[in-house]
Amino acid sequence: MPMRRTGWWCCGCPILLRTDASLQDGSATALSSLRSRYRAITSAYYRGAVGALLVYDVTRRATFDNVSCWLRELRDHTDQSIVVMLIGNKSDLRHLVTVSTEDAKEFAEAESMYFMETSALDATNVDNAFSEVLTQIYQIVSKKTVEAPEDGAAGPGKGEKINVKDDVSAMKRGGCC
Repeated sequence: MPMRRTGWWCCGCPILLRTDASLQDGSATALSSLRSRYRAITSAYYRGAVGALLVYDVTRRATFDNVSCWLRELRDHTDQSIVVMLIGNKSDLRHLVTVSTEDAKEFAEAESMYFMETSALDATNVDNAFSEVLTQIYQIVSKKTVEAPEDGAAGPGKGEKINVKDDVSAMKRGGCC
């Protein structure tokens, strides 16, 4: 039987899968297998993330409604100190808005996220959104560096002294290889 393409949606995000005849019946085993593969991929995808931009379309309420699902997934797979900004895109289309700025601000505040409205079309606040997230990430990383335990663990400025003169002269004598 030929392969056919099916769609699987998670929180509004389409994930296209190729299935063979054994998976086309939609059996619980097949769906369980697909979900476990998806979870394995997402864990690896989120590993090490320090910031995230959750973007929704201000002209489509469904995209805003899906943000809570994405946020839950993000928090399930990342460190608790991750910087998250909620971004309402298409702010240039004021006449088509279905998600008010107040609703979004309220949600962002309740979930401890930063909030900004942008327009990718005319570049309104796009640079500001990235700058704000990067600034917050830098502040958190800097704070963690300063608060690092002083138990002799190596860190910036700690550890063994290196004499560059000796290392350079040894390299000259021994060659590069």
